[in-house]
Amino acid sequence: MKKLILWATMLAALATLTEAADTINGAGATFPAPIYQKWFQEFHKAHPDVQINYQSIGSGGGIRQLTEGTVDFGASDMPMTDDQIKAITKYHVLHFPTVMGGVVPTYNVPGVSGDLKFSGDTLGGIFLGKITKWNDAALKKDNPGVNLPNADITVVHRSDGSGTSFVWTDYLSKVSPDWKSKVGANTSVNWPVGLGGKGNEGVAGLVKQTPGSIGYVELIYAVQNKMGYGSVKNAAGSFVKADFNTVTEAAAGAAKEMPADFRVSITNAPGKNAYPISTFTWLLIPDKIDNAAKKMAIASFLKWMTTTGQTFAQEMSYAPLPKPVVAKEDKQVALVK
Repeated sequence: MKKLILWATMLAALATLTEAADTINGAGATFPAPIYQKWFQEFHKAHPDVQINYQSIGSGGGIRQLTEGTVDFGASDMPMTDDQIKAITKYHVLHFPTVMGGVVPTYNVPGVSGDLKFSGDTLGGIFLGKITKWNDAALKKDNPGVNLPNADITVVHRSDGSGTSFVWTDYLSKVSPDWKSKVGANTSVNWPVGLGGKGNEGVAGLVKQTPGSIGYVELIYAVQNKMGYGSVKNAAGSFVKADFNTVTEAAAGAAKEMPADFRVSITNAPGKNAYPISTFTWLLIPDKIDNAAKKMAIASFLKWMTTTGQTFAQEMSYAPLPKPVVAKEDKQVALVK
């Protein structure tokens, strides 16, 4: 009888854990949303008792919802600041890099079908509103031999708090002193000119429907929408296009010197073939999770993400994590208690 009672108690506890782990809610960056949705679907196939829901609302929204306690985890393309971390008093936020990607300049220039090239000074001038025509001397210098039209440039930027915007403005702040002094780097900035689109999807949509426009999106959004995107001049002076190899090279140095909390910028990284507007993107995980089933499920997902999950990266136009970073993350999973 005692054994039967013990088994019944254990089964009831297991059922409670399974039910409690049923739904995990997260929100944040649109940059990695395509691969996150793929991951959560594949993880659910392997773990039918765990359902992970993700709202693609921008990095700023993800940090805000995590701070307010309305989600189980957040996601951001910009590491949280010290002040943002201190604002959460119930637990400490752990940063888990997930994949790497590139933010690309995408454009809609009638009559121009080939790839364009952009130096940092040129991009800074365009987004400051100083370069207003597609046949400006700076664009001609970057693109010798290309017949650029005498057409107005329409700038498209994010309207929401965005990690993609942080990566873009972080790069511009490193290569354009004028941009750094007048605008700076953040998830939300006071844009000097342009139209605002919500999410990477919104920016891509506005660029597609606006002749003469230029915007910035994560690489997968340009690929999925069959949009032209340009090469960008890197720290070594080479014009480089974003792809698996060039984003991976951008992370090579950072992987060796990754800080313990994983908060790092890899824009304008050294390396002849390094794509200069590259970034890690992070899951923001509480180090204390009261619900035992959710804690177990999240820890299990983090282990899966750094192994099986990485195999989906390249086919979706992201770069997988460097092995030294994976090794450090595996140790950090133990801090989730």
